[in-house]
Amino acid sequence: MAPIDPHSYADSSHPLTTHISLSFYFDFPSSTIASSALLSLSAPHSGPLTLDTRSLSISAVIDSVTGAPLPFTLSSSPDAVLGQSLTLTLSNQSKLLILSTTAPSSSALQWLSPPQTFNKSYPFVFTQCQAIHARSIFPCQDTPAARIKFAAKLNIPRYLSAVMAAKHVNRRDPAAGECGGACDDSLWCAEGRVVEEFVMEQPVPPYLFAFAVGELGFREVGPRTKVYSEAVPTVLDAAAREFAGSEEMIKVGEALFGPYEWERFDLLVLPPSFPYGGMENPRMTFLTPTVIKGDATGAQVVAHELAHSWTGNLITNKNNDHFWLNEGFTTYAERRIVEVVQGKERAILNIGIGWRGLVEQMERFKDRMEFTKLRTNQQGVDPDDIYSDVPYEKGFQFLWRIERQVGRPAFDEFLKKYIANFKFQSIDTDMFLDFLKANIPGIEDQIDLKVWTEGTGIPPDAMEPASEIYTKIVLLANEFKSGTMPNEDDVAQWGGQEWELYLENLPKSVEASQLAALDERYRLAESKDYEVKVAFLQHAIASRCSSYYNEVEKTLKEVGRMKYLRPLYRALVQGAGKEEEKMFARRVFSEACTGYHPIAKGVVEAIFAKYL
Repeated sequence: MAPIDPHSYADSSHPLTTHISLSFYFDFPSSTIASSALLSLSAPHSGPLTLDTRSLSISAVIDSVTGAPLPFTLSSSPDAVLGQSLTLTLSNQSKLLILSTTAPSSSALQWLSPPQTFNKSYPFVFTQCQAIHARSIFPCQDTPAARIKFAAKLNIPRYLSAVMAAKHVNRRDPAAGECGGACDDSLWCAEGRVVEEFVMEQPVPPYLFAFAVGELGFREVGPRTKVYSEAVPTVLDAAAREFAGSEEMIKVGEALFGPYEWERFDLLVLPPSFPYGGMENPRMTFLTPTVIKGDATGAQVVAHELAHSWTGNLITNKNNDHFWLNEGFTTYAERRIVEVVQGKERAILNIGIGWRGLVEQMERFKDRMEFTKLRTNQQGVDPDDIYSDVPYEKGFQFLWRIERQVGRPAFDEFLKKYIANFKFQSIDTDMFLDFLKANIPGIEDQIDLKVWTEGTGIPPDAMEPASEIYTKIVLLANEFKSGTMPNEDDVAQWGGQEWELYLENLPKSVEASQLAALDERYRLAESKDYEVKVAFLQHAIASRCSSYYNEVEKTLKEVGRMKYLRPLYRALVQGAGKEEEKMFARRVFSEACTGYHPIAKGVVEAIFAKYL
């Protein structure tokens, strides 16, 4: 017996699940979901079968053919990273029904009360299953190595509606006897309930399982794209304007990487507590409202999630040790799309911002350099704790290095061949390298592939980008330490990305008076672009400029995106002699944490555990 994944109890000798039929009963007052999950295995199996769970109450396991109960055991002591193993004892079965109920503390789910939503009228719930949180919704082999198709029935209050990363089939009245034991049939069929049906006909890894339930509205923005959010006209209209170019980006992606295989590319703008910028759930990308910037630059996040339609969703890393195969490829693909749609200068600015982020991660992981590798060893490590820019930006740099070596036309041909060859498969770094060497003969003699994939730090042949605007911004940032502030002519054409790049290149130690003077002229702390605001507030904290702490507190309470929470909380508590800042951080977190997604809350708690 051998584990298939360092983050899963699933055994490599056991058959994988190929299809799951799910029935969910949503109980908003208790913040729980009662579910039945009918698992279909790739082959009949006798003996133990191990599944992943986290904080689930298992009420029964049943042979779906005979109706007979099946023996099962749930490990008594939850592992801090993996949760609990559910071991079933099978006798030549290939279909089994599991009845379970989620906990209010489910790590994948955030239940929002009406006051926590935009409209303040109705409750809301949404999922975030990456990296290993699907197991807190239903028992499964929660590893990207297990690609599944599924069907789902969501029984919800009639005044709400549901969306899923799947094809919507029907909205109808509930029928008696169809809940599969998920709950009392009288509850399932109660007046005031409705069933939303969905199917996913293509095999996807469990971390891409996603739904949201609330008072939802939408706007059409293209033949393949609707933008959803809570039914707030101002939010929907702003999102529709920001993402109006989605169809153009899909067509560019198809020209670069091959056919778009998912039929729809719909977008859901979630409440501010969504912990990521975007999540690439197929057919229904989830987005934070912070990407609605009013100037269409937020569409770059959409470009990244769209690029996952080829690299990540279509070809998936086999486990999180090879996460760069998802994110490095997607960062490269995103920038290729942005270059066509928004121009080469915009793509170079993206690369430059990414370069600064990669350099900063080297400092973050200076005591754990294992996590500056592309191919990592995450045994016993929570992937949420070591989530970073490294797989994105070092992975991008690796692919960009190959492109420079062989030329863009040859690399484009390779990419299309790679995607066509491995689509709907989960692969590892060795499989990629073998394919690379077979299709670009001699590449291993031109680029040190081992240094790139197994070496720590930034390889010597990585490259900071160069362009007129990029060089000018970096030069202006370097001049700031000597007291030279950019003048109005310098910044007249700057948008959020230019300011973000400027702020990220400022010296780490800046006089508080200089920072205040910069803000007095350009009002950066009040920016509606959170990338700019948070970059400025990090400098304010580092300079002990306490006059900005009210803005820091406001930001930490307004949004739950981890890209902003991580650096701000870390800046407050990291380092000696910062007792005032540490007390401030504790107080703000205690007041704000009920509005954070469980994943984000756990990340901040890990920062506190390390530095407090």
